[in-house]
Amino acid sequence: MRRVIVFVLLFALVVIAAIGVSGLLGRLLDAGNALASSDVSGLARSLAFTLIAGPFAAVLWWVLWRRMDGAERSSIAWGLYLAGMSTVSLVTFSTALLTTAAVLVRGDWRPRLFATGVVWAGVWVWHVWMSRDREKSPTRLVTVAPILGSVFGLVIAVGGAVTAISSLLDAAVDAFAPSLTQGDPWWRLTLQALIWFAGGLVVWWWHWIRGRARDLRGGLADLALVAVGVAGAAILTLSGAGTVLFVLLRLAFDRTDPVTDIVGLLGFGISAAVIGALVWSYHRGLTLGRSPPTRLATKLVTSGVGLVSAATGLGVVVNAILATTTTPLAGSDARSLLLGGISALVVGGPVWWLAWQPTQQLSPAEVHSTGRRVYLILVFGVSAVVAIVTLLVIGYRLFEFALGDFTGDSLVDRVRAPLGLLVATGLVAGYHFAVWRRDRSVSAAAPQPARTVGRVILVTDADPEPLSQAIGAATGGAAVSVLKRADGAGSAATPEQLTRALTGVTGKRVLVVTGPGDRVEVIPLRD
Repeated sequence: MRRVIVFVLLFALVVIAAIGVSGLLGRLLDAGNALASSDVSGLARSLAFTLIAGPFAAVLWWVLWRRMDGAERSSIAWGLYLAGMSTVSLVTFSTALLTTAAVLVRGDWRPRLFATGVVWAGVWVWHVWMSRDREKSPTRLVTVAPILGSVFGLVIAVGGAVTAISSLLDAAVDAFAPSLTQGDPWWRLTLQALIWFAGGLVVWWWHWIRGRARDLRGGLADLALVAVGVAGAAILTLSGAGTVLFVLLRLAFDRTDPVTDIVGLLGFGISAAVIGALVWSYHRGLTLGRSPPTRLATKLVTSGVGLVSAATGLGVVVNAILATTTTPLAGSDARSLLLGGISALVVGGPVWWLAWQPTQQLSPAEVHSTGRRVYLILVFGVSAVVAIVTLLVIGYRLFEFALGDFTGDSLVDRVRAPLGLLVATGLVAGYHFAVWRRDRSVSAAAPQPARTVGRVILVTDADPEPLSQAIGAATGGAAVSVLKRADGAGSAATPEQLTRALTGVTGKRVLVVTGPGDRVEVIPLRD
């Protein structure tokens, strides 16, 4: 509790002091205005933050830094403080400096924003130095900052690349079909987007390549890889591909709007599809070398993204078909709605099919996996909840119409949107419930290995992933908790040696220690 309070206080003091220093520096750089000008309260706030919070932060840090011993280094509070402050300062200074450079393209100089970037860059450098000190750097949560920094840099770089390519393509389209509206020159937005792309690329490279975040395994590293690199990139790719297909379908079958309006989203669609596909392909290739649960998670999130797109498209198609019973198909609203649903269905359906592979025979390990069961239950549960809500909406609309509210839209117009959603979610819920029941029957029929050990505490300084898998196979699926050795014993035990050492061992809890060398010690523990 003492560590938590102290580091939370230090975090707050550093943030307040940085805000004060950046405010004073911004006023000094703003040569066109007096130091106080009319904003006396702002100057007073900056002075108070700097002269009060700054010395307190310096004294508190000096005391903590002097007494930083082994116990302090291994505390979660110290690692969490450095990870949090490093991430906050990175986001703040990079956003401020990139925004300053971007607005400078159009001749707008913002000294106070630049000052914010400079001050927070100093805070970031200071905390990076502390996190790399050989004697006082934290021993826990050391991978959080590199992972979060690489994710932040990737998001900025992807956003800048998509915007830059989109503006170039829009300029090319305008060259053939000039727009009646006049805005900023095309090169200005492109150059600003390239600045964000370059800045994000540098941040990503610093953490992902130089900081070796790409070599991290398990936990937050695998979660970020699957959630951002695979799922996020898949969403961006399908959004872009669906937009491109929608524009092409409208050009072929729906010319009710001017061509310049129809192709307005073509640049974004192409850029999003291309950049998203590149990011998706790169991170999916990285997951092939990760653990089986990570590869399974990649498959499940990909199928989930494709399923959402396909189900949404199916619901929109049903909605559009019902709309044709009251509105002619030539009507722009119904036709555009139909083409949008077809685009989402055509783009998401193949992705779901290739990822989920419903006709392929699954291995027993995948059928018994917790991730697959959670995925099936989650999809079925969410779909069932949405279906129930849409049923309530349809019932409300029907009773509203039956009780004499004949004003406004017809009955079909009132229920077509929720009815389309009901059809899509009903099919999704029914299919996944059937798959879940089939997996349960397969699991019940298959012989299950007898669990000889309830929980294993593994102490090692080697890669715990293959050892944990060997323990699970040798004990019938015992839960494994991993503790890292801090003495640098150099564990070289193989999974085969671990399997042989666990042969015949039973008990609720077992301690397994590997190292030095290929030494393996198995100790059953009392309850």
